Amino acid sequence: MKPVYVINGFLESGKTEFICFTLAQPYFQIKGKTLIILCEEGENEYDGELLKRSRSVVELIEEETDFNPAHLTELEKKHKPERIIIEYNGMWNYKNAKLPWYWKIEQQITTIDASTFPMYYTNMRSLLAEQFRNSEMIIFNRCDGIEDLGSYKRNIKAVNPSADVIFEGSEGEIDEIFEEDLPYDLQQETIELDNEGYGIWYLDSLDHLERYIGKKLRFTAMVLKPDGFPKGYFVPGRMAMTCCADDMAFLGFACEYKEAEKLVQKEWVKVTATVSKEYWEDYQGEGPILHALSVEKTKAPKEEIISFA
Repeated sequence: MKPVYVINGFLESGKTEFICFTLAQPYFQIKGKTLIILCEEGENEYDGELLKRSRSVVELIEEETDFNPAHLTELEKKHKPERIIIEYNGMWNYKNAKLPWYWKIEQQITTIDASTFPMYYTNMRSLLAEQFRNSEMIIFNRCDGIEDLGSYKRNIKAVNPSADVIFEGSEGEIDEIFEEDLPYDLQQETIELDNEGYGIWYLDSLDHLERYIGKKLRFTAMVLKPDGFPKGYFVPGRMAMTCCADDMAFLGFACEYKEAEKLVQKEWVKVTATVSKEYWEDYQGEGPILHALSVEKTKAPKEEIISFA
């Protein structure tokens, strides 16, 4: 079987950039030749030095009728590649694409220019849907300044629920947490946070505090009483490992509790609290403040350290 990688997307959606980036990565290196079948030419071209270094060759197919098993087989016989990358023309309906029977699609990826996605989704929805219907990964690039990326993801998931959707901006991947991806229900009267939920809630609160203002939370936490902390406040939180044992941090927000002085440093408690947005000197501005409704002593959780690794 001949391994094939299909990269879908409309013109200038970032297909060539993605392929060039991938070809340059150490994990994608092979001993044999790579045949790149280019189905449309955009502004970006393949660098000759990169092609030489990665032992790759480009063949252009300009007409959709020429994209057929017989012609594709001819190109394979001509170059005898170890693998094949197809940069497919976004204006050709992928539903009609036919490959030689012994070619095996290892991975299908769709690249989308986020700035033009609404236009294509409105005017060419069926053509666009065929691009990502069977794609394992959908990459939205040029996402800077776009506020409702969640709606983009929902549009993709409606057609391909199993796709991995990635958003990228000028600074790299956008690590956005969408409400529908949260491991808890924001509509519950009391939001119960387990190990996973606590870590996600903490990170999401930094970016989307508006989701939690006025909400009631319950979670298990360790007591931290920093030196010089105001009377009637403490920090309930969890130790977290972000990548390795040497990279540990205490994740928690200031919590108002009238009996805070009675709490013991590093003891475990079950906290029920509401969330507000207030000025706090350590935040150097406004941020999350908890207001405890109850703080009860409890046993340490089975896994005391949460992980983002």
